Amino acid sequence: MAMTEALSGGFADAPTDAARAFRALLEAMARPGRLQRLTQATPPAPLSVAAGTALLTLADSTTPLFLAPSHDTPLLRDWIAFHCAAPLCAPEQAVFALGRWEALPLARFALGTPDYPDRSVTVIVELEALEPPNALLSGPGIQTVQAAHLPEIAAFQANHARFPLGFDAYFCAGTRIAALPRATGVEAL
Repeated sequence: MAMTEALSGGFADAPTDAARAFRALLEAMARPGRLQRLTQATPPAPLSVAAGTALLTLADSTTPLFLAPSHDTPLLRDWIAFHCAAPLCAPEQAVFALGRWEALPLARFALGTPDYPDRSVTVIVELEALEPPNALLSGPGIQTVQAAHLPEIAAFQANHARFPLGFDAYFCAGTRIAALPRATGVEAL
């Protein structure tokens, strides 16, 4: 039964589903805090539909993935191996990291270097919900301010203060996703 689950849940129409998901992921990152829908995958629990779709779109054999203990299950490992082929790794080598906020070891992730700020991790954070708003976002892609729900405020303020270094984040709940690039300013609401 577990092997059947690991083999199912991917894109039904890979070219179309991947293109639509990629567009939504780009839109989320270009417009921080704005909610997008991702419905193209049906991954095994505890992975949400949005996070599973994001992984299928972004991860491949060249993008090492760290799974936080909240998401490090045999079934999910098999699903990722079959659908993405992303190698699982320690936090320090991760291009992507996936898990619940409290389970992600932020201090161990790569944040880029002055010469190569792009060599940093992108975290995919699973949340119970993407509301109510608890933060105001400002910066590129936001006309004035954008209300958003973040798992905490201080970590994202510190991340923004390191710009151009730092991590980028996607937040997932069910079929919804929002993004927060490191260039975005964060204030408590």
